[in-house]
Amino acid sequence: MTSTSRTLAFAAATGLLTALAVTGPAASAAPRGGGGCASSVPYTAGEDGYDTYRIPATVMTAAGTLLAFAEGRHSGAGDTGDIDVVLRRSSDGGCTWGPLTVVASGDGDTRGNPAPVVDPKSGRIVLLTSYNSGAVTEAQIMRGEVTAEQSRRVFVQTSRDDGRHFTAPRDITDRTKLPGWRWYATGPGHAIALRHGPHAGRLVVPANHSAAPPAGSADTGQEARYYGAHALYSDDGGRTWRIGFVDDSYDGTDNANESSVAELPDGRLYFSSRDQNGTSTGNRLDSYSSDGAETLDRPFAVQPTLDDVPVVQGSVLQLTGRSAPLLFSGPSVPTVRRSMAVWRSTTAGADFTKAATLSTRRAAYSDLVQLGASRVGVLYETGDAGPYETIEFRRLPVGGLLE
Repeated sequence: MTSTSRTLAFAAATGLLTALAVTGPAASAAPRGGGGCASSVPYTAGEDGYDTYRIPATVMTAAGTLLAFAEGRHSGAGDTGDIDVVLRRSSDGGCTWGPLTVVASGDGDTRGNPAPVVDPKSGRIVLLTSYNSGAVTEAQIMRGEVTAEQSRRVFVQTSRDDGRHFTAPRDITDRTKLPGWRWYATGPGHAIALRHGPHAGRLVVPANHSAAPPAGSADTGQEARYYGAHALYSDDGGRTWRIGFVDDSYDGTDNANESSVAELPDGRLYFSSRDQNGTSTGNRLDSYSSDGAETLDRPFAVQPTLDDVPVVQGSVLQLTGRSAPLLFSGPSVPTVRRSMAVWRSTTAGADFTKAATLSTRRAAYSDLVQLGASRVGVLYETGDAGPYETIEFRRLPVGGLLE
């Protein structure tokens, strides 16, 4: 069976065939007995006082509540300005959603890049986010033209009541950002809690940064070569944090940027990263860590079997269960953000096979979450005229991703 035939068969079997039309609306269904729903739309541009919603992140709490985080952008779709971190909660696996709440208010500044994780020891939800003054841009920050107070900073918040309320953001920049770094972003997308080995219980947050050019260089620091990925980790449930591995090649070949992480069944961590305009052939990079994100087993390198993914954030998720695959989600047209898809790997990330195309509409950022033994959720940006019209939540049967 061809890749296209598998996609159509999967869509027909799960009632999602209508979503494959380029101009068709996202599939949506009300909850129904036993089967749940196909999809829902927790965020729509222009609603609840926000011009645009972007940067989705999702986790399932210890109580079984699904949390859908996003950036609520007041003034437009741009990455700077008055931006809040917002949240909607679902008690039925993503079929219906409670009211929007503000988790971190920008108050004229920019708060975003949500990276949530559930601490397995306490059940608390731990959320890392990034901040900068709403009056400055990423380009200005990368060029070193802003003050420390205006520049990117890192904050942590927690919830003890299943995401209903969060503590005020606490600044942890001093422990999570090196002095020579300029740009900085947590995630975006879910972080993880380790389940295996000597670091079981450790919280690991993928992140990225840009560095200042070396002394005497003619570079401004805005060049993509100065992007790098790194990791943060906490061994006490999010109270204190350390910087783990740092990708500091800055050679312009592989420019690791927004990253995601999954823990493989053997305890290694698999990191998947956006390649921000590197000179190597390919838009996705990956690497592994065998010591709980403290170091990388090898430098980031191109993942050649994800060669149809454009320059964009993507998500990885290791399914639980015997011989369960590693999943990756992202758009599937190499030159444009379109056609959200899910790939599977049965080789611990050595190679990937496309398992399903959710739609041929425009699409961009995404985050994966396991809903139970039989279903996976994808929270992703999508639309008809552009990819930022809605954030949709799609529910997929695991069986359809394994064929």
